[in-house]
Amino acid sequence: MDTIIALSSGSLPSGVAVLRLSGPAATEVLEGLGVTCPQARFAQFSTLEDENGQPIDEALVLYFPAPHSFTGEDIVELQCHGSQAVVQRLLTQAIAHPNVRLAEAGEFSQRAFENGKMDLVEVEGLGDLLDAKTENQRQLALSRMQGGISDKVQHWRTQIIDLLAEIEARLDFSDEGDVEDSLPTGFQQDINKLVESIQSALSGYNSGQIIKDGFNVALVGRPNVGKSTLLNTLAKSDRAIVTDIPGTTRDVIDVEIDVEGQLFRLFDTAGIRQTDDVVELEGISRSYRAIEQANLVIELIDASKTSEAVYPHADWQLYTKQDLQDSDEVDSRETLKVSAKTGAGISDLMKRLVEAAAEVKDSRETMLISHQRDRTALDDALLHLNAAADLNKPLEFIAEDLRQATLPLSRLIGLVDAEQILDRLFAGFCIGK
Repeated sequence: MDTIIALSSGSLPSGVAVLRLSGPAATEVLEGLGVTCPQARFAQFSTLEDENGQPIDEALVLYFPAPHSFTGEDIVELQCHGSQAVVQRLLTQAIAHPNVRLAEAGEFSQRAFENGKMDLVEVEGLGDLLDAKTENQRQLALSRMQGGISDKVQHWRTQIIDLLAEIEARLDFSDEGDVEDSLPTGFQQDINKLVESIQSALSGYNSGQIIKDGFNVALVGRPNVGKSTLLNTLAKSDRAIVTDIPGTTRDVIDVEIDVEGQLFRLFDTAGIRQTDDVVELEGISRSYRAIEQANLVIELIDASKTSEAVYPHADWQLYTKQDLQDSDEVDSRETLKVSAKTGAGISDLMKRLVEAAAEVKDSRETMLISHQRDRTALDDALLHLNAAADLNKPLEFIAEDLRQATLPLSRLIGLVDAEQILDRLFAGFCIGK
Protein backbone atom coordinates (compact mmCIF):
# COMPACT_ATOMS: atom_id res chain seq x y z
CA MET A 1 0.00 0.00 0.00
CA ASP A 2 1.14 3.51 -0.78
CA THR A 3 2.24 5.83 1.96
CA ILE A 4 0.23 9.05 1.94
CA ILE A 5 1.04 12.56 3.13
CA ALA A 6 -1.01 15.71 3.55
CA LEU A 7 -1.25 18.97 5.42
CA SER A 8 -3.65 18.13 8.26
CA SER A 9 -3.84 21.54 9.92
CA GLY A 10 -5.52 24.74 8.77
CA SER A 11 -4.84 26.96 5.79
CA LEU A 12 -1.49 28.64 5.34
CA PRO A 13 0.18 30.81 6.49
CA SER A 14 -0.20 29.84 10.13
CA GLY A 15 1.85 29.68 13.30
CA VAL A 16 2.21 25.91 13.07
CA ALA A 17 1.52 23.45 10.26
CA VAL A 18 0.99 19.72 10.87
CA LEU A 19 1.96 17.30 8.10
CA ARG A 20 0.81 13.71 8.51
CA LEU A 21 2.32 10.62 6.88
CA SER A 22 0.63 7.22 7.04
CA GLY A 23 1.85 3.95 5.60
CA PRO A 24 4.79 1.53 5.54
CA ALA A 25 7.29 4.09 4.23
CA ALA A 26 6.50 6.80 6.78
CA THR A 27 9.69 6.29 8.80
CA GLU A 28 11.78 6.03 5.63
CA VAL A 29 10.53 9.45 4.53
CA LEU A 30 11.50 10.77 7.96
CA GLU A 31 15.00 9.35 7.59
CA GLY A 32 15.18 10.99 4.15
CA LEU A 33 14.61 14.29 5.95
CA GLY A 34 17.69 13.60 8.05
CA VAL A 35 15.78 12.64 11.22
CA THR A 36 16.14 9.48 13.26
CA CYS A 37 12.74 8.07 14.14
CA PRO A 38 11.84 9.19 17.67
CA GLN A 39 10.49 7.03 20.48
CA ALA A 40 6.84 6.14 19.96
CA ARG A 41 4.42 8.87 21.11
CA PHE A 42 7.20 11.17 22.36
CA ALA A 43 7.79 14.54 20.70
CA GLN A 44 11.30 15.10 19.37
CA PHE A 45 12.74 18.47 18.31
CA SER A 46 14.55 17.99 14.99
CA THR A 47 15.98 19.86 12.04
CA LEU A 48 14.40 18.75 8.77
CA GLU A 49 16.89 18.62 5.88
CA ASP A 50 16.66 18.40 2.11
CA GLU A 51 18.35 15.77 -0.06
CA ASN A 52 21.62 17.76 0.08
CA GLY A 53 21.62 17.99 3.86
CA GLN A 54 20.61 21.63 3.88
CA PRO A 55 18.07 22.66 6.58
CA ILE A 56 14.46 23.16 5.53
CA ASP A 57 12.93 23.96 8.90
CA GLU A 58 12.94 23.07 12.57
CA ALA A 59 10.00 20.93 13.75
CA LEU A 60 8.55 18.67 16.40
CA VAL A 61 8.39 15.08 15.17
CA LEU A 62 6.06 12.39 16.52
CA TYR A 63 5.84 8.69 15.64
CA PHE A 64 2.80 6.44 16.15
CA PRO A 65 3.62 2.83 15.23
CA ALA A 66 1.02 0.45 13.81
CA PRO A 67 -1.47 -0.70 14.91
CA HIS A 68 -1.73 1.89 17.71
CA SER A 69 -2.43 4.92 15.53
CA PHE A 70 -5.40 6.71 14.02
CA THR A 71 -5.18 4.80 10.73
CA GLY A 72 -3.83 1.55 12.17
CA GLU A 73 -0.64 2.08 10.10
CA ASP A 74 2.71 3.68 10.94
CA ILE A 75 2.09 7.42 11.26
CA VAL A 76 4.63 10.24 11.39
CA GLU A 77 3.56 13.81 12.17
CA LEU A 78 5.69 16.85 11.50
CA GLN A 79 4.83 20.03 13.38
CA CYS A 80 6.68 22.69 11.45
CA HIS A 81 6.25 26.41 10.82
CA GLY A 82 3.14 27.27 8.85
CA SER A 83 4.90 28.77 5.87
CA GLN A 84 3.70 28.03 2.35
CA ALA A 85 7.31 27.59 1.21
CA VAL A 86 8.22 25.23 4.07
CA VAL A 87 5.16 23.03 3.65
CA GLN A 88 5.51 22.86 -0.13
CA ARG A 89 9.19 21.93 0.15
CA LEU A 90 8.45 19.12 2.62
CA LEU A 91 5.60 17.75 0.51
CA THR A 92 7.74 17.81 -2.62
CA GLN A 93 10.59 15.97 -0.94
CA ALA A 94 8.24 13.39 0.62
CA ILE A 95 6.45 12.43 -2.61
CA ALA A 96 9.82 12.06 -4.35
CA HIS A 97 10.21 8.90 -2.24
CA PRO A 98 9.03 5.69 -3.98
CA ASN A 99 5.41 4.71 -3.17
CA VAL A 100 4.66 8.00 -1.40
CA ARG A 101 1.91 10.25 -2.75
CA LEU A 102 -0.40 13.06 -1.69
CA ALA A 103 -3.47 11.90 0.22
CA GLU A 104 -6.94 12.21 -1.24
CA ALA A 105 -9.90 13.73 0.63
CA GLY A 106 -10.78 11.62 3.67
CA GLU A 107 -8.16 8.99 2.91
CA PHE A 108 -6.71 8.89 6.44
CA SER A 109 -10.19 8.25 7.85
CA GLN A 110 -10.90 5.66 5.17
CA ARG A 111 -7.77 3.76 6.13
CA ALA A 112 -8.87 3.91 9.77
CA PHE A 113 -12.15 2.29 8.71
CA GLU A 114 -10.50 -0.33 6.51
CA ASN A 115 -8.09 -1.26 9.29
CA GLY A 116 -10.87 -1.69 11.83
CA LYS A 117 -10.03 1.37 13.92
CA MET A 118 -13.49 2.88 13.36
CA ASP A 119 -16.78 1.58 12.04
CA LEU A 120 -18.88 3.45 9.50
CA VAL A 121 -21.13 5.17 12.04
CA GLU A 122 -18.09 6.35 14.02
CA VAL A 123 -16.53 7.73 10.83
CA GLU A 124 -19.74 9.66 10.15
CA GLY A 125 -19.52 10.97 13.70
CA LEU A 126 -16.00 12.20 12.97
CA GLY A 127 -17.28 13.99 9.88
CA ASP A 128 -20.07 15.57 11.93
CA LEU A 129 -17.54 16.66 14.56
CA LEU A 130 -15.39 18.37 11.95
CA ASP A 131 -18.48 20.23 10.70
CA ALA A 132 -19.90 21.03 14.16
CA LYS A 133 -20.77 24.70 14.65
CA THR A 134 -22.55 24.57 18.01
CA GLU A 135 -22.06 22.94 21.40
CA ASN A 136 -25.04 20.61 20.91
CA GLN A 137 -23.68 19.50 17.55
CA ARG A 138 -20.29 18.85 19.12
CA GLN A 139 -21.79 16.67 21.85
CA LEU A 140 -23.93 14.71 19.41
CA ALA A 141 -21.06 14.16 16.97
CA LEU A 142 -18.60 13.19 19.70
CA SER A 143 -21.02 10.62 21.10
CA ARG A 144 -21.43 9.12 17.62
CA MET A 145 -17.68 9.13 16.98
CA GLN A 146 -16.98 7.42 20.30
CA GLY A 147 -19.40 4.59 19.55
CA GLY A 148 -22.59 5.73 21.27
CA ILE A 149 -24.76 4.62 18.33
CA SER A 150 -22.51 1.75 17.24
CA ASP A 151 -22.73 0.09 20.65
CA LYS A 152 -26.52 0.13 20.44
CA VAL A 153 -26.53 -1.29 16.93
CA GLN A 154 -24.06 -4.02 17.88
CA HIS A 155 -26.19 -4.91 20.91
CA TRP A 156 -29.35 -5.19 18.81
CA ARG A 157 -27.54 -7.25 16.21
CA THR A 158 -26.16 -9.63 18.85
CA GLN A 159 -29.61 -10.09 20.36
CA ILE A 160 -31.09 -10.96 16.96
CA ILE A 161 -28.28 -13.44 16.29
CA ASP A 162 -28.94 -15.09 19.67
CA LEU A 163 -32.62 -15.47 18.78
CA LEU A 164 -31.67 -16.82 15.37
CA ALA A 165 -29.36 -19.37 16.99
CA GLU A 166 -32.27 -20.75 19.01
CA ILE A 167 -34.22 -21.43 15.82
CA GLU A 168 -31.22 -22.74 13.87
CA ALA A 169 -30.54 -25.24 16.65
CA ARG A 170 -34.05 -26.64 16.27
CA LEU A 171 -33.79 -26.74 12.50
CA ASP A 172 -30.34 -28.35 12.35
CA PHE A 173 -30.59 -30.69 15.33
CA SER A 174 -34.28 -31.51 15.47
CA ASP A 175 -33.48 -35.23 15.65
CA GLU A 176 -31.22 -34.80 18.69
CA GLY A 177 -32.74 -35.57 22.05
CA ASP A 178 -31.09 -32.67 23.87
CA VAL A 179 -32.76 -29.99 21.70
CA GLU A 180 -36.39 -29.15 22.44
CA ASP A 181 -38.83 -28.75 19.56
CA SER A 182 -40.60 -25.72 21.02
CA LEU A 183 -39.01 -22.31 21.25
CA PRO A 184 -37.82 -21.28 24.73
CA THR A 185 -40.12 -19.43 27.11
CA GLY A 186 -39.75 -15.70 26.62
CA PHE A 187 -38.77 -15.91 22.94
CA GLN A 188 -41.75 -13.78 21.92
CA GLN A 189 -41.07 -11.33 24.74
CA ASP A 190 -37.42 -10.96 23.66
CA ILE A 191 -38.49 -10.01 20.13
CA ASN A 192 -41.03 -7.54 21.49
CA LYS A 193 -38.39 -5.90 23.70
CA LEU A 194 -36.08 -5.57 20.71
CA VAL A 195 -38.83 -3.92 18.69
CA GLU A 196 -39.58 -1.49 21.53
CA SER A 197 -35.90 -0.60 21.94
CA ILE A 198 -35.43 0.17 18.24
CA GLN A 199 -38.72 2.10 18.10
CA SER A 200 -37.54 4.18 21.05
CA ALA A 201 -34.35 5.05 19.21
CA LEU A 202 -36.30 5.96 16.08
CA SER A 203 -38.53 8.29 18.08
CA GLY A 204 -35.53 10.53 18.67
CA TYR A 205 -34.75 11.00 14.97
CA ASN A 206 -36.44 14.39 14.67
CA SER A 207 -34.60 15.65 17.74
CA GLY A 208 -31.30 14.38 16.37
CA GLN A 209 -31.89 16.09 13.05
CA ILE A 210 -32.68 19.40 14.77
CA ILE A 211 -29.36 19.23 16.62
CA LYS A 212 -27.37 18.09 13.58
CA ASP A 213 -28.96 20.21 10.83
CA GLY A 214 -30.49 23.04 12.82
CA PHE A 215 -33.94 24.27 13.90
CA ASN A 216 -35.51 25.85 10.80
CA VAL A 217 -37.40 29.11 11.33
CA ALA A 218 -39.28 30.71 8.43
CA LEU A 219 -40.01 34.44 8.64
CA VAL A 220 -43.10 35.18 6.55
CA GLY A 221 -45.52 38.05 6.04
CA ARG A 222 -46.54 40.88 3.78
CA PRO A 223 -43.89 42.98 1.98
CA ASN A 224 -42.09 45.57 4.13
CA VAL A 225 -43.14 44.21 7.53
CA GLY A 226 -39.50 43.95 8.64
CA LYS A 227 -38.52 40.37 7.79
CA SER A 228 -35.15 41.27 6.28
CA THR A 229 -34.40 43.78 9.01
CA LEU A 230 -35.16 41.22 11.71
CA LEU A 231 -33.02 38.61 9.94
CA ASN A 232 -30.07 41.01 9.80
CA THR A 233 -30.56 41.91 13.48
CA LEU A 234 -30.62 38.29 14.62
CA ALA A 235 -27.68 37.35 12.39
CA LYS A 236 -25.75 40.51 13.34
CA SER A 237 -24.87 41.04 9.67
CA ASP A 238 -26.29 42.67 6.54
CA ARG A 239 -27.23 39.45 4.76
CA ALA A 240 -30.56 40.69 3.38
CA ILE A 241 -31.20 43.88 1.39
CA VAL A 242 -33.45 46.32 3.25
CA THR A 243 -35.33 49.08 1.36
CA ASP A 244 -38.67 50.85 1.56
CA ILE A 245 -39.64 49.37 -1.82
CA PRO A 246 -42.13 46.49 -1.45
CA GLY A 247 -41.04 43.19 -2.97
CA THR A 248 -37.28 43.74 -2.57
CA THR A 249 -36.73 40.15 -1.42
CA ARG A 250 -37.19 37.93 -4.47
CA ASP A 251 -35.56 34.74 -3.16
CA VAL A 252 -35.27 32.87 0.11
CA ILE A 253 -32.22 33.99 2.12
CA ASP A 254 -31.05 31.81 4.97
CA VAL A 255 -28.53 32.38 7.73
CA GLU A 256 -27.31 30.20 10.57
CA ILE A 257 -27.01 31.45 14.15
CA ASP A 258 -25.89 29.75 17.35
CA VAL A 259 -28.10 30.46 20.34
CA GLU A 260 -27.09 28.78 23.61
CA GLY A 261 -25.49 25.86 21.77
CA GLN A 262 -28.43 25.23 19.42
CA LEU A 263 -28.11 25.90 15.69
CA PHE A 264 -30.97 27.90 14.16
CA ARG A 265 -31.47 28.38 10.42
CA LEU A 266 -33.46 31.53 9.72
CA PHE A 267 -35.21 31.92 6.36
CA ASP A 268 -36.08 35.39 5.10
CA THR A 269 -38.84 34.87 2.54
CA ALA A 270 -40.40 37.01 -0.16
CA GLY A 271 -43.38 39.09 0.96
CA ILE A 272 -46.68 37.35 0.33
CA ARG A 273 -49.11 39.45 -1.74
CA GLN A 274 -51.02 39.51 -5.02
CA THR A 275 -48.69 40.47 -7.86
CA ASP A 276 -48.28 40.11 -11.63
CA ASP A 277 -44.47 40.25 -11.42
CA VAL A 278 -43.23 36.84 -12.65
CA VAL A 279 -39.98 37.05 -10.68
CA GLU A 280 -41.77 38.05 -7.49
CA LEU A 281 -44.29 35.23 -7.97
CA GLU A 282 -41.43 32.75 -8.13
CA GLY A 283 -40.04 34.23 -4.91
CA ILE A 284 -43.42 33.79 -3.20
CA SER A 285 -43.57 30.20 -4.44
CA ARG A 286 -40.16 29.58 -2.88
CA SER A 287 -41.44 31.14 0.34
CA TYR A 288 -44.09 28.47 0.60
CA ARG A 289 -41.48 25.74 -0.02
CA ALA A 290 -39.39 27.16 2.84
CA ILE A 291 -42.49 27.11 5.04
CA GLU A 292 -42.93 23.39 4.33
CA GLN A 293 -39.37 22.68 5.54
CA ALA A 294 -39.63 24.84 8.66
CA ASN A 295 -39.88 23.59 12.23
CA LEU A 296 -41.38 26.97 13.20
CA VAL A 297 -43.20 29.54 11.06
CA ILE A 298 -43.32 33.12 12.34
CA GLU A 299 -45.56 35.62 10.58
CA LEU A 300 -44.40 39.20 10.99
CA ILE A 301 -47.06 41.93 11.18
CA ASP A 302 -46.26 45.63 10.99
CA ALA A 303 -47.53 47.07 14.30
CA SER A 304 -47.38 50.62 12.91
CA LYS A 305 -50.07 49.84 10.34
CA THR A 306 -53.48 48.21 10.31
CA SER A 307 -53.01 44.99 8.37
CA GLU A 308 -54.28 41.47 8.50
CA ALA A 309 -52.30 38.24 8.56
CA VAL A 310 -51.67 36.61 5.20
CA TYR A 311 -50.60 33.19 6.48
CA PRO A 312 -53.17 31.92 9.04
CA HIS A 313 -51.26 28.68 9.66
CA ALA A 314 -48.22 30.37 11.21
CA ASP A 315 -47.07 29.02 14.58
CA TRP A 316 -46.36 32.50 15.94
CA GLN A 317 -47.38 36.03 15.03
CA LEU A 318 -44.78 38.67 15.75
CA TYR A 319 -45.50 42.38 15.75
CA THR A 320 -42.61 44.45 14.41
CA LYS A 321 -41.69 48.15 14.37
CA GLN A 322 -42.90 48.69 17.92
CA ASP A 323 -40.89 51.93 18.05
CA LEU A 324 -43.32 53.40 15.47
CA GLN A 325 -46.52 52.49 17.32
CA ASP A 326 -48.11 54.90 19.77
CA SER A 327 -50.25 52.36 21.61
CA ASP A 328 -49.32 49.13 23.31
CA GLU A 329 -52.61 47.60 22.20
CA VAL A 330 -52.50 45.01 19.44
CA ASP A 331 -54.99 42.33 18.60
CA SER A 332 -55.34 39.06 20.49
CA ARG A 333 -53.22 37.10 18.02
CA GLU A 334 -50.03 38.71 19.32
CA THR A 335 -47.24 36.42 20.44
CA LEU A 336 -44.34 38.84 20.78
CA LYS A 337 -43.50 42.45 19.97
CA VAL A 338 -40.09 43.58 18.72
CA SER A 339 -38.28 46.55 17.30
CA ALA A 340 -35.19 45.72 15.30
CA LYS A 341 -34.25 49.41 15.35
CA THR A 342 -34.18 49.80 19.15
CA GLY A 343 -33.59 46.15 20.02
CA ALA A 344 -36.73 45.97 22.14
CA GLY A 345 -38.09 42.43 22.44
CA ILE A 346 -35.16 40.81 20.61
CA SER A 347 -33.81 39.05 23.72
CA ASP A 348 -37.30 37.77 24.51
CA LEU A 349 -37.61 36.44 20.97
CA MET A 350 -34.26 34.63 21.25
CA LYS A 351 -35.35 33.10 24.54
CA ARG A 352 -38.60 31.89 23.00
CA LEU A 353 -36.72 30.36 20.07
CA VAL A 354 -34.51 28.37 22.44
CA GLU A 355 -37.59 27.18 24.33
CA ALA A 356 -39.31 26.15 21.09
CA ALA A 357 -36.31 24.07 20.02
CA ALA A 358 -36.05 22.51 23.49
CA GLU A 359 -39.67 21.38 23.32
CA VAL A 360 -38.92 19.05 20.40
CA LYS A 361 -35.52 17.90 21.60
CA ASP A 362 -34.95 14.68 23.51
CA SER A 363 -33.27 14.47 26.92
CA ARG A 364 -31.03 11.75 25.44
CA GLU A 365 -29.80 14.15 22.79
CA THR A 366 -26.18 12.94 22.70
CA MET A 367 -27.34 9.38 22.00
CA LEU A 368 -29.81 10.28 19.24
CA ILE A 369 -29.79 8.97 15.72
CA SER A 370 -29.41 11.91 13.36
CA HIS A 371 -28.73 10.59 9.84
CA GLN A 372 -31.28 9.49 7.27
CA ARG A 373 -29.15 6.36 6.84
CA ASP A 374 -29.75 5.53 10.52
CA ARG A 375 -33.47 5.90 10.13
CA THR A 376 -33.64 3.76 6.98
CA ALA A 377 -31.60 0.95 8.55
CA LEU A 378 -33.68 0.84 11.73
CA ASP A 379 -36.94 0.99 9.78
CA ASP A 380 -35.81 -2.00 7.70
CA ALA A 381 -34.73 -3.95 10.77
CA LEU A 382 -38.08 -3.26 12.44
CA LEU A 383 -39.97 -4.46 9.37
CA HIS A 384 -38.31 -7.89 9.54
CA LEU A 385 -38.46 -8.13 13.33
CA ASN A 386 -42.20 -7.51 13.27
CA ALA A 387 -42.53 -10.27 10.69
CA ALA A 388 -40.45 -12.61 12.88
CA ALA A 389 -42.73 -11.90 15.84
CA ASP A 390 -45.44 -14.06 14.21
CA LEU A 391 -44.53 -17.38 15.80
CA ASN A 392 -47.36 -19.20 14.05
CA LYS A 393 -45.22 -19.38 10.90
CA PRO A 394 -42.82 -22.28 10.16
CA LEU A 395 -39.46 -21.92 11.91
CA GLU A 396 -37.68 -21.58 8.56
CA PHE A 397 -39.65 -18.42 7.79
CA ILE A 398 -38.97 -16.92 11.22
CA ALA A 399 -35.26 -17.68 10.84
CA GLU A 400 -35.19 -15.91 7.47
CA ASP A 401 -36.96 -12.87 8.92
CA LEU A 402 -34.35 -12.66 11.69
CA ARG A 403 -31.50 -13.03 9.21
CA GLN A 404 -32.94 -10.21 7.13
CA ALA A 405 -33.25 -8.06 10.27
CA THR A 406 -29.49 -8.28 10.88
CA LEU A 407 -28.53 -7.06 7.41
CA PRO A 408 -29.55 -3.38 7.66
CA LEU A 409 -27.85 -3.16 11.07
CA SER A 410 -24.68 -4.69 9.60
CA ARG A 411 -24.78 -2.23 6.70
CA LEU A 412 -25.24 0.66 9.10
CA ILE A 413 -21.93 0.04 10.86
CA GLY A 414 -20.17 -1.08 7.67
CA LEU A 415 -19.88 -4.84 8.17
CA VAL A 416 -21.39 -5.51 4.74
CA ASP A 417 -21.90 -3.52 1.53
CA ALA A 418 -19.86 -0.60 2.88
CA GLU A 419 -18.40 0.12 -0.56
CA GLN A 420 -21.72 1.53 -1.73
CA ILE A 421 -21.38 4.62 0.46
CA LEU A 422 -17.63 4.93 1.06
CA ASP A 423 -16.89 7.21 -1.89
CA ARG A 424 -19.73 9.57 -1.01
CA LEU A 425 -18.88 9.61 2.68
CA PHE A 426 -15.15 10.21 2.51
CA ALA A 427 -15.42 12.72 -0.33
CA GLY A 428 -16.96 15.09 2.20
CA PHE A 429 -13.85 15.07 4.38
CA CYS A 430 -11.03 17.53 4.06
CA ILE A 431 -7.66 16.40 2.72
CA GLY A 432 -5.46 15.46 5.65
CA LYS A 433 -8.26 13.79 7.66
